[in-house]
Amino acid sequence: MTTMRAETVRTKLDALSRAGGSWQEFGLTAMELLTKAVPFDAACFGTIDPATSMVTGSVKSGLDNPCEVEFAFHEYVEDNVSLFTDLARRKVGVSILHEETGGDPRRSSRFRDLFEPMFDLGHEMRATIRTGGDVWGGLAVYRRAGGSGFSPAEADFLQGLSGTLAVGVRAGLIVDAALGGEVGVESGGRFAAERVDGPAVLTFDHHNQLCQATQAAQARVEELGGDLWAELPQPVLATLAGARAFAAGRTSAPPRVRVRSGTGQWLAVHAAALTGRAGHPTQVVVTIEPAGAPEVVPLVVAAFGLTPRERDVVDGVLRGASTAEIAKALHLSPYTVQDHLKVVFDKAGVSNRKELSARVFFDHYAPRKDSRVGPSGWFAQP
Repeated sequence: MTTMRAETVRTKLDALSRAGGSWQEFGLTAMELLTKAVPFDAACFGTIDPATSMVTGSVKSGLDNPCEVEFAFHEYVEDNVSLFTDLARRKVGVSILHEETGGDPRRSSRFRDLFEPMFDLGHEMRATIRTGGDVWGGLAVYRRAGGSGFSPAEADFLQGLSGTLAVGVRAGLIVDAALGGEVGVESGGRFAAERVDGPAVLTFDHHNQLCQATQAAQARVEELGGDLWAELPQPVLATLAGARAFAAGRTSAPPRVRVRSGTGQWLAVHAAALTGRAGHPTQVVVTIEPAGAPEVVPLVVAAFGLTPRERDVVDGVLRGASTAEIAKALHLSPYTVQDHLKVVFDKAGVSNRKELSARVFFDHYAPRKDSRVGPSGWFAQP
C-alpha cells in the first residue's frame, strides 16, 4: 500500500461521501475504491442501527452466494470472535482475524464453517464505520486462502477512513426523499407507497424455518427487499438470530432494529423467543411495524451529523419552542441559539424552521399517531 495511492483513495472517498447517493451506491463504489489501496478478493459493506449495533442491510463484492441466514446465525448466535457488536464498543473498531485468533482463524465459526469452505477465503479484516461515538455501518474485506494476510498498516488505513465512510452512510439514509421528492418512492422507483393493514408477524420453528406469517408480513418483507418464502431480508434474519442469542443469555436486550423500507417509511423490526411447556425456547416471533416518532426522529437528526448541542436545539424546534424558550431551557443566549440554527439549517439543507420540521417528519417518517411503539433504550424519551 503506497502512500500516494492511499491518499488518492482517501480523497476520492471523501468526495464520494458527499456526492448524495444512496447508501447502497455509496457502499458499492467505496468498495471499488478501497481495493485500490487495500487489495481484497471479496467484501461486504453494511448498514448498522446505531442503537443496537445490529446489521440492517448490506451490499457485497465477490460473494456470489449471499448466505444471509448463515451469516446472521454466526454473527448473533454461534461465533464470538470480532463481532460487530463487540467492535462497536472498542476504542479501535478494526480487527484482523488472524491477529484476534493468535494465527488460528478457524477458532471463528463463521470462518471455519462459512467463509473457508464456501468461498475459499483465508483472511478477514473487519471495521466499524462510525463517527461521534455512533456506529452507522460495518465493513468486512477478505482475501483468498494461500495469499498474504492483512497488515497492521492496512488496518490503520481503514480505521482512519471510519469517519468518512460514516458520512456517506448517514447521507444515504436521508437521500431517498431528496431524490424521490415524496414519501413512498425509492430512489430507484422500485416500490410505490401502499397501505399495509393488520400486524406483520412471522413465526419461525426451532430450526429457524419460517412456518407461519400474516398477510401483512408478506407486504412488509417485500418493502424490505425480500421474498417471504424464498429470501428473507437482513433485518428479519438479524432479529431472528438475536432473539435466539437473547434467549440463550448471550445478549442483554431483546433485538430491535430500525430500517428504512423501499417505500421510504421507517420500520421497526423486533423478535422474541416463545417458551414451551418444558421451559425451553421453541419458536421465535418476528414483528415488523411502523416506527414511531420517538424512534425515528433521533435517528434522522443524528444522520444530519449534528453536534449534541445542535440536536438539543433541533429538539426544541420540533417541539414548537421559540428561540427564547430554547435559550432558556438550554441556558444559552438567544443569539447563540440563532447561530446553532444557522448551522443546523445548512447541514439539513433547509432555510427555516418550517422546512426543518417538514424534512424530519414528512421526508423521513410516515406519521402513524396510533402506532404502538415500545421503548428502544438509546432513543428513549422522558
